[in-house]
Amino acid sequence: MKVSSAENRVFLFLQGPHGPFFDRLGKMLRRAGAQVFRVGFNAGDQAFWSDRAHFIPFRERAEDWPDRLRGLIAEKGVTDLVLYGDTRPAHAQAVAEARKRGITVHVFEEGYLRPYWITYERGGSNGNSRLMEMSVAEMQAALALTDMEGPLPPGHWGDMRQHVFYGALYHWHIMFRNGGYRNFRPHRSLPVSQEFRLHLRRLLLMPFFAAHRMLATRRIRRGGFPYHLALLQLEHDSAFQMHSPFDRTADFLEVVIDGFARGAPKHHHLVVKAHPLEDGRAQIPRTLRRLAREKGIARRVHYVRGGKLAQLLDEARTAVTVNSTAGQQALWRGIPLKVFGKAVYAKPEFVSDQPLPDFFAQPGRPDTRAYRDFRRYLLETSQVPGGFYSTRGRRQLLRLVTDMMLSPQDPYDALSTGTAAPRQQLRLVT
Repeated sequence: MKVSSAENRVFLFLQGPHGPFFDRLGKMLRRAGAQVFRVGFNAGDQAFWSDRAHFIPFRERAEDWPDRLRGLIAEKGVTDLVLYGDTRPAHAQAVAEARKRGITVHVFEEGYLRPYWITYERGGSNGNSRLMEMSVAEMQAALALTDMEGPLPPGHWGDMRQHVFYGALYHWHIMFRNGGYRNFRPHRSLPVSQEFRLHLRRLLLMPFFAAHRMLATRRIRRGGFPYHLALLQLEHDSAFQMHSPFDRTADFLEVVIDGFARGAPKHHHLVVKAHPLEDGRAQIPRTLRRLAREKGIARRVHYVRGGKLAQLLDEARTAVTVNSTAGQQALWRGIPLKVFGKAVYAKPEFVSDQPLPDFFAQPGRPDTRAYRDFRRYLLETSQVPGGFYSTRGRRQLLRLVTDMMLSPQDPYDALSTGTAAPRQQLRLVT
């Protein structure tokens, strides 16, 4: 990989994943010779940034942000913008401004092949990713330049405890130390105090949820019935809110329950699996019971709280989701998949376009060879081994992603021109 000099580069960081990852990344870029600044929108952002001399608090109203951003770009001579997720209002406005000025936009996200990878792209992620416009044939042509054999995707979340902990700590700072940011308004609909309580509740109830999950999974696997999987995601997640036709999880569940009741064979069951970080705000169990009773299929519908997906996927007949990254685990196993939202993996070669009742009745199988090429393409480009939340995961991530940011080419172009960085086989991190 060709790495450009960091000198004369000025990186402006906005909001990052909860925890110290952005701080560690900023230090690495400074050691490489770049100038690095961070804009903080609240006390949680400030708490996780150690370089106070280059921390810029934004205390004005949200409507003042575009003008303040333009001033910062001119004052600091910003060449690069770094952010986590590109759809929250402050980030979307910053991305639009950066594009006008020819500023490179570095976007981090949770891994498309999570849990032991993160996503690094330029310009946009998820529904705004360059992957949305690429065909599988184009990816296969680029793969002709590499003979890498990628590792199997791990079957469990890599650093969930740390993720939940940093989320709770972040919201604690906003609740109790946010006096200097009185104009701050979260990009999500819930008040910060309720966000904190939900994170704390999730952390404290993890043993109970684990026991419930184990019993529910055991009943399903020992039930002897064919079943279909509905893979849920967080209702407040940007991929769900910005790149799907639904506003609420309940709306998605209503469509799935109706399609299952009308199309699935009468002896088949439906298993609804929650996201590993589901915190209760969507009230899924109550909604699911009501919808199943209305359709007369209450005995055929099961709910599983988060946890490992592999055990349930191994024997599933089909999977359906809005646009969860978990859909890729279904495709890896050759399981028919139906999606409703925009997803980087929603390619016609391996995602069904059947009406939902027909899909449950007689699903078409995905082209697994095409999907394996797609997955290899991701592992050679935007999927970086490591994680945001655990110490070892951050170390592994920083070894590669810093040079990727300094490269003159984004990960997709680097592979097409034969200059992509060599990737090591995955070493599991905990």
